Amino acid sequence: MNKILSNYDEILKQIRFCNGNLDRKYCETKLIAVSKQFPKEIIQILINKGHKLFGENKVQEAQLKWMDLKRENSEKKIELHLIGPLQSNKASLALDIFDVIQTVDREKIALKLNKYLGEKTDLKKKFFIQVNIGGEKQKSGIEENLAQQFFKWCSNDLKLNIIGLMCIPPLGEPPAPFFKKLRNLCDQLNLMHASMGMSNDFESAIEHGATFVRVGTGIFGERN
Repeated sequence: MNKILSNYDEILKQIRFCNGNLDRKYCETKLIAVSKQFPKEIIQILINKGHKLFGENKVQEAQLKWMDLKRENSEKKIELHLIGPLQSNKASLALDIFDVIQTVDREKIALKLNKYLGEKTDLKKKFFIQVNIGGEKQKSGIEENLAQQFFKWCSNDLKLNIIGLMCIPPLGEPPAPFFKKLRNLCDQLNLMHASMGMSNDFESAIEHGATFVRVGTGIFGERN
């Protein structure tokens, strides 16, 4: 268990170091601890440490863990991010569980979220648009050349609270050019937040203007 806390402290130290070396025009980078496939008792270790930002990939897995965790830690003001693909038939449930949905990636999902938000008027949710920054056919995300149009439609027509863009760069390629492209796109759209960078490349992401990095293995260790 102490290994998780030492990993966590080391990641925070690296993030602070990266931020300290930059003349940042964006807010300081925040760490999302990605807890997918890890049980509640492991996650609770970080909650007890004071960490508040967590990420999960699957709606149903998050439902099994986080309904209890949020209730048991209601005073901690935990913010839970969905960072994996969202199926349209899970949109309503996702809004009940997650505070931030980072994977708005197509019209069907945006319309579903808009519909269910209209039925759950007490919910205040935040959203990121996922951009397929590498143009990969097998990967989720709106095409880069359609991102501006999609953002305007989501924001102006559907009134979704879009606060930033998210990406996963192509595996096996240097990530820096893709991080730079996403940050430039955020700037063009006057969006403060860029969610990019994971355990193996978050330092590069911070150098290119990430305001959220998503680290799981670097904190919790390898998954089964």
